[in-house]
Amino acid sequence: MIRVVSLLPAATEIVAALGMADRLVGISHECDYPTSIAHLPRVTRSALHGTETAADIDLAVRTAADRSEPLATLDDERITDLAPSLIFTQAVCDVCAVRERDVCALAERLPSRPRVVTLGATTLGEVGDDIARVADALDAAEMGRSVRSAMDSRMQEIHQTLTASGAPRPRVAILEWTDPPYTAGHWVPEMIRRAGGRDVLGRSGERSRVATVGEFRKAAPEIVIVAPCGYDAERAVAAARALLCNDQWGWLRQTSLWVLDSNALLSRPGPRLSLGVETLARIFHPTLFPTPDSDHARPVPAA
Repeated sequence: MIRVVSLLPAATEIVAALGMADRLVGISHECDYPTSIAHLPRVTRSALHGTETAADIDLAVRTAADRSEPLATLDDERITDLAPSLIFTQAVCDVCAVRERDVCALAERLPSRPRVVTLGATTLGEVGDDIARVADALDAAEMGRSVRSAMDSRMQEIHQTLTASGAPRPRVAILEWTDPPYTAGHWVPEMIRRAGGRDVLGRSGERSRVATVGEFRKAAPEIVIVAPCGYDAERAVAAARALLCNDQWGWLRQTSLWVLDSNALLSRPGPRLSLGVETLARIFHPTLFPTPDSDHARPVPAA
């Protein structure tokens, strides 16, 4: 049987969506979905402790980048003991996740000589390609097509509803980080478009970037969503309230302000991005779609 080590949450979710979670023998420290994988050994470590402020985390990321050091490292001994035949890694960020070159170097040293499969999606189409790549590596190509089709169908249903209604697209800004403020990047601007909105700052397929408070205000968004990378909705609420207490962000009180569970619905390039699109559509077009699940997204009152 194929023995899989997944070094990123998106790959773990894809493997589970394919119905092959029983192939997993090791996962990263960030993997938390589905809950059925919680018992598996963790084979990566983070230099962060989980108590840092947004500014502290940003500084740590920048410092690591300047020094060409990762914030996530491999547990070589544990991976060796697990004897994987297949390792999933990524090539999108060399700081926030384990570096591809470190994984390949380890694989060459392992007695089990595992195959390394690298994921690197930056658009929704490429997310579908990565699902197919994972499925092919697991000899589950047909199931991969099914998972990809289900994801596409869910988004197509939203598109059809929006097209039939002729609803106008609201101006939207998503904060992928708050201190400093970052615009949305990679697949998120495309998610906004598919959900019936118009991203006023982000560009599909491009990296998120630091923007000034003035840039966000000048873009005149009607809807602002606070969704820091890796935060759940509860943690995002705290971040949003902190912004409302900052005079520079006082203009947010005149917008429709929401938070979203970025950790589940935006940050990870896997099957749940279609649920993310659905949740965004529910925020943008409340007369066309049901109210979002409060675990996924919730409004933040100005006072």
